[in-house]
This record gives sequence, C-alpha cells and structure tokens, in this order.
Amino acid sequence: MSDKAECRNATPQSFEASHFALHGLWPQPRRKIFCNVDKALAAADDAHHWEALPEPELSAATKAALDQVMPGTQSMLERHEWTKHGSCYPGGVAETYFGDAIRLMTAINASAVQGFVAANVGKTVQTGDLRAKFDEAFGSGAGGRIRVACKLDGGRQLITEITVGLKGDITAGTTLPELIAASSPTDAGCPSGVIDPAGLQ
Repeated sequence: MSDKAECRNATPQSFEASHFALHGLWPQPRRKIFCNVDKALAAADDAHHWEALPEPELSAATKAALDQVMPGTQSMLERHEWTKHGSCYPGGVAETYFGDAIRLMTAINASAVQGFVAANVGKTVQTGDLRAKFDEAFGSGAGGRIRVACKLDGGRQLITEITVGLKGDITAGTTLPELIAASSPTDAGCPSGVIDPAGLQ
C-alpha cells in the first residue's frame, strides 16, 4: 500500500524483498484480543491511531531483529500487534511475545519455502506448490495448515498474506514443525497469485 512507509521504502535489495515478513502472532480463539487493555487504547487501535499506543518494552537486540522481520515497524505495526494480540499472549511480556514470533519467522526464512518464494518473485505461483514446499520444509501435512490470501490489483491477483496454523506451547521452545503438525488443517484460500516484487508497481 502506497501510504505505508515500509512499502514506499522497500527496494529489491531489502531483506523483505526476498524473505517472509511478519504480520503477527495471534493467540486463539480470534475473539481473544485486547486483554487487560484500557478501552481508550483499544479504541485508538481500532481507529488505526497506532502512534497513540504504548511502545512495547523490548531489548535493543530484539527490537533490531523485529525491525528486520517486521518491516511494518516503520508504521508502528508492533504497537498494534502488541496491544491487540500480544496483550493476550501467555506471560504478557512483550520481549517474550516478539522473541517467540522472531524465532518462528527465522525458521521459515531459513527453510526451502523462502528459497521457493525468492525464486518466484514477480511470477504467479500455485497455492498447491506453496503447500508442497511447506511439506518439504516442515513435514508431511504442514502445507495443509497454511492458508493463502490474495487481492486483485489491476489485472493482477497478488498474494497478500500466508497464515500458518500453530498449536502448542510456543514459549517452551516447541519447534515450528511440531507446532504446525499439532494444528488443524485449513482450507487453501486463493488457488494462485503473484508474488509482488518490492517497491510500488
């Protein structure tokens, strides 16, 4: 989106141009949001006034790692994710919440899935092929736990998000393959889409 700093600033050399970017880690069920959050802050979040939200307390190392895997921090996405979802995470500590999210994203970005996506930037990929790469990277059945979302942009259908199902004790250090395997299968979402190159098209 052209109004987002992370979109305006992205270049073909940016980390997110060839790697997955983190949107969020969402405790379930989906209605589990804004835990012990002041109503005024929840309202500010719903109105997208993220500058009014408190900045999560993070170590310098975690903040640097988060800035890499979540380019949306340029638009204060981490404040939104912490207020709405992280507040419901076990322990209620931002360092733990984002540290766990970074660990899981790092595992995805170190896998064959990342290589497949990087090799197909600018091309249309089939969701079935993407799911097969998740099977290859994280074990048989892993692909059945991902859902692909797409959006029309002119004459192109772009992949906008990939949701990965997880179940288990993330804070205990449970591995990503184990967390994926324990989750329930989901529908595939859109059948295919373009992996949009970095930068405004």
